[in-house]
Amino acid sequence: MSNLAGVKVMVIDDSNTIRRSAEIFLGQAGCEVILAEDGFDALAKIADHHPTVIFVDVMMPRLDGYQTCSLIKKNPRFKATPVVMLSSKDGLFDRARGRMVGSDEYLTKPFTKDSLLAAVRVHAGIV
Repeated sequence: MSNLAGVKVMVIDDSNTIRRSAEIFLGQAGCEVILAEDGFDALAKIADHHPTVIFVDVMMPRLDGYQTCSLIKKNPRFKATPVVMLSSKDGLFDRARGRMVGSDEYLTKPFTKDSLLAAVRVHAGIV
């Protein structure tokens, strides 16, 4: 397991359980974890923290994951920041829609510690 110390990872999910498990997995690997409950919360925090990789849940109230990803990618400062969509649905349509708004990967929930850390390593350029 390569050490991910210092890699800033943002997890945007309205589920407390998902946020907690992601925080534990990432924290154990040495990541600095920034949590957000929804897209609005996330957009406010992104500018402050400049995460290396962002995980965003597809299904959220107010601003869904697709809208959130689209807004992140439209901002010139964060256009290059990798965004990984999280969803309990593993459909082709959902994956295509994720790509259309600029997401870099699609991870199915419930994710494992290994799949989460593998995605961070790939998108943070630590392979």
